Amino acid sequence: MRPSLFRRLLPCLALCALAACQSSEHTATYVASQSPEAAVQQSIALVRAGDFAGFWQHALPPHDYAMLREDWGQARAGEAPLTDAERARIDTALEQLAAPDAAATLDGRLQPWLADAQARYGDQLPLLVGIGRALAGKAIEEDARLSDTQKRQAVALVNALGPWAQQAPWFDPARARQAVGVVVATARELDLRDAQSLRAMDFDQAMRSYAIGFHGLERMLALYGLPLDEALASARVVPLEYHPPYARVRIEYQLAGTPLSMESMLVQQNGRWYDQDLLESVRQAHRTLAAPAASGTVAMSH
Repeated sequence: MRPSLFRRLLPCLALCALAACQSSEHTATYVASQSPEAAVQQSIALVRAGDFAGFWQHALPPHDYAMLREDWGQARAGEAPLTDAERARIDTALEQLAAPDAAATLDGRLQPWLADAQARYGDQLPLLVGIGRALAGKAIEEDARLSDTQKRQAVALVNALGPWAQQAPWFDPARARQAVGVVVATARELDLRDAQSLRAMDFDQAMRSYAIGFHGLERMLALYGLPLDEALASARVVPLEYHPPYARVRIEYQLAGTPLSMESMLVQQNGRWYDQDLLESVRQAHRTLAAPAASGTVAMSH
């Protein structure tokens, strides 16, 4: 799977985590074959624990998981090399984050900018957020990769986040100082020394890095008034249809004070349940990755 596919799917995984209606300790005891709901809850437990490698192993049939790991290496090898400017920019940023006084230095740069931004844009923030909501909604509606149901769910999510974004304390100096601390701590935990180390990560290393980044993002959102734990506590999975080898569930949850829901279609293979869209996304990514090689082989044979 291409890294870009994982980046597209990660927000979906985070949203799926809202389906958790039990603690990760209890959820992890479910057996995936018991029911579609239990399979979803097991996936959620792995995401909440930051075990993304375990998530993929659980969420895909064995053949597809092996294919995913192999495709990861091939996709990384096929990426265009970084330019000297890109490499220098990444190396400089990583050096700054790793410096002993990184938090104080970055905060010192951020505070004047923050005060200036508040003076310039503080009164306009509701309007700017409204424009952003409209642009996001338009992009969703025009995305041919999304079904009508997925578009409705995505637009509802954007609309729910709008009021929070308008009222969040973005310009608060104390919160900004804490946010800088989270960024520096997350970067140090990632322990990326240079651009080469970033590009050279294997599948397992990348999954661990995604977990660190995901938990860092959770801490950042909590600072600005969007605690995901409250959404997790409010969520429940509702069975809608059960016609093996297919089943459909609805995930209901509260986010930023707004009731939301999303639906998931599952397919049963060898006694286990898998999210159909996720499975097809991984297989489509494999076909896309394999297509250039196949075309090249055909051309060489001629």
